[in-house]
Amino acid sequence: MPKLQPWFFARYGNRVIEPEIRGALFALFILMFLAEMSQSHAILPAFLLGLAVSGAFARHRLEQQRFRVVAFAALTPFFFLKAGMNVSLGVLSSNLGIVAMFLTTRLATKIAGVLPFARRYVPTDVWFTTLLMSTGLTFGAISAFYGLRAGIIDEAQFSILIAVIALSAVLPTFVAQRFFLPNACSEEDTRPLPLVSVGGEPSRIVSTEE
Repeated sequence: MPKLQPWFFARYGNRVIEPEIRGALFALFILMFLAEMSQSHAILPAFLLGLAVSGAFARHRLEQQRFRVVAFAALTPFFFLKAGMNVSLGVLSSNLGIVAMFLTTRLATKIAGVLPFARRYVPTDVWFTTLLMSTGLTFGAISAFYGLRAGIIDEAQFSILIAVIALSAVLPTFVAQRFFLPNACSEEDTRPLPLVSVGGEPSRIVSTEE
C-alpha cells in the first residue's frame, strides 16, 4: 500500500467517484477476509493498514477526513452492535458487584499510570488530561470479543468485561468534561468575534451556529 499510494493518488486522485476511498476499502476488506479465514479479528489488520498508509493520508488530509467519516459512520457501528448483541443484561444485573470491582481496578490502574506524566508535562490541566487518557474502548472490546469467539471466556464473562470497558470509556470522559474542563476552552468560546471591514463598514464575523 505505501508503494502504490503515490502512483494511485497521482493517477486517479481528485475524482467524483472517490477512487482513493474505494481502493482503501478494497484493501481493507481483503485483510478482513484473511483475518476471518485465519480465525483472527478483522480489526487488527485494519489497524495495521492504518499504520501502513498513515503517511499517505497525512499528505492528503481531505481523503483522510472522508475515509474517517466512512469508517466511523458505516463500519465501526457494526462491530459494536455485534459485540453488544452478545451481552446478557441478566448476567450484568446479577453481577453488579463484580462489574464495580473490575471498573474500579481498571480506572485506578490507568489513573496511576497516567497521573505522574500528566503532572510533569501538563501541570495546568492534570486531571482533565489524566481522565481522558484513562479511557479505553476499542482494543478492550476487541480482546474480549476475540476471547469469546475463541472459547477462552463464556458469555457471562464477556458481558461483564464489555460493561466494564464501556463504563471505563464513558465515566472518565463525563467527569473530565463536567468538572475539569480547562478554562482556556470556555474563555475561547466566549471571546467576542473579531470585526472585519465589509464595504468600508466594520462588520462582526458571524459564526456557523448563528
